[in-house]
Amino acid sequence: MKNWLLLTAAIIMEVIATSSLKSSEGFTKLVPSMLVLIGYGAAFYLLSLTLKSIPVGVAYAIWSGLGIVLVTLVAWFMHGQRVDFWGALGLGLIIAGVVVLNLFSKTSTH
Repeated sequence: MKNWLLLTAAIIMEVIATSSLKSSEGFTKLVPSMLVLIGYGAAFYLLSLTLKSIPVGVAYAIWSGLGIVLVTLVAWFMHGQRVDFWGALGLGLIIAGVVVLNLFSKTSTH
């Protein structure tokens, strides 16, 4: 359970870092730039800890899938990025893929 919490924390840090990239304006704004650097550092450190018990393919699928969806939601609320029907469908398929991987695949166990 601890490793899943670490993976969740890693995803949250990656989302914060990625979402701060736009606000950093090419690393010309100090606070958003620091959020990017600290966020990615923490995210990769936490991800590395999860790989002690979660297979790398599974961890990365969850990391990237949920990261894409969460960054899109943050971009919608913070930067006014709109998602059309096809974008929403694609995001739904990403979520479905992560769910299928975790619930039905034997890949998700050691």
